[in-house]
Amino acid sequence: MGHVTGPVLVFDGDCAFCTRCADVARRLLPADVQVVPWQSTDLAAAGVSAARAQTEVLWFDRDGAVSGGAPAVARALRAAGLPWSVPGVVLSVPPVRWVARIAYRLVAANRHRLPGGTASCRVPPPGAG
Repeated sequence: MGHVTGPVLVFDGDCAFCTRCADVARRLLPADVQVVPWQSTDLAAAGVSAARAQTEVLWFDRDGAVSGGAPAVARALRAAGLPWSVPGVVLSVPPVRWVARIAYRLVAANRHRLPGGTASCRVPPPGAG
């Protein structure tokens, strides 16, 4: 894909769990939204590190704004339209937003243990990558 221009959902293509989630996103999101692995994007041009992309899903808006983790999921859900935009809005409102961030971190840290996950899904430890 090269240079990232939104709307784009960027995931870890080496992670089987993330790839399965991306397959669902492709079915839900409008045709103008790209769903691509970070390994085939020019993250540096977008000002995003590979280390960040290894640890959280990324959402690139049309204006170039980047969200990661739970906020990225919320933005993708809002972009999917009804009925998916409703949980996307709910995930963006305190206190749900705070809980969503914690839940996202727990899922990301344990994605190798989830259905479809493999050892390659393990999030690298901080500073390794």
